[in-house]
Amino acid sequence: MKELSIVIPILNEAKNINQLIPEINKVKIKINLNRLEVLLIDDNSHDNIKNVVTRLKKRYPYLKLFIRKNKKKDLSKSCVEGFIKAKYKNILVMDGDLQHPPQYIEKMYNVFINQKCDFVIGSRDLLKRKNYGLSQIRRLFSIILILMINFLLGNKTKDPMSGFFIFKKEIYTKNKKKLFSSGYKILSDLIYSSKHDLKIKDVNIRFDRRISGKSKMNLSILLILIYFIFSRFVKK
Repeated sequence: MKELSIVIPILNEAKNINQLIPEINKVKIKINLNRLEVLLIDDNSHDNIKNVVTRLKKRYPYLKLFIRKNKKKDLSKSCVEGFIKAKYKNILVMDGDLQHPPQYIEKMYNVFINQKCDFVIGSRDLLKRKNYGLSQIRRLFSIILILMINFLLGNKTKDPMSGFFIFKKEIYTKNKKKLFSSGYKILSDLIYSSKHDLKIKDVNIRFDRRISGKSKMNLSILLILIYFIFSRFVKK
């Protein structure tokens, strides 16, 4: 049986979710995903997300909404909550802002299953200037952080900053006590918290422009990322 839990951390993404879920459903039909759930982990948005999901669930009953009330807004913590609630052994993480095109899910899933991977990562080629939904400043900072991670922690993927990936839930279960579990990029946390050899494959993607809303990246998140990198380096 083909099965997949899709975890989507969101904050004020109601307009984007309206477009995203129908696109995910096209992939479900195309690859015959017998068992699918889409978990929206919401950081207590104020954009009418409850009504949007209620309406969408009539057509897509596998859609689920969990709201993190009275908790500090944190993308990694939202993802971890999704991992805990996910009922299937294969988990895909993606953003809710349409910058991760759902059509890549098919290829990523097929590589993940056929090559028996631990991770398949939707990797952005940030050295290319064209066709990317990042400002030049964001792109530059992302390149610097990727170089830092690969130099200090080991080169395991060309895009350890990606937020679009499939992995085995057991990797989270086995390493949950070791996770940094805070900040902006849960992928690096999962990869570099594991002491086991991991089979990781990259799938090149085009990182699209955001349709609605604005990026959550800010200086405090950037500092947390840098702190994470050096804390993991010290523990090596």
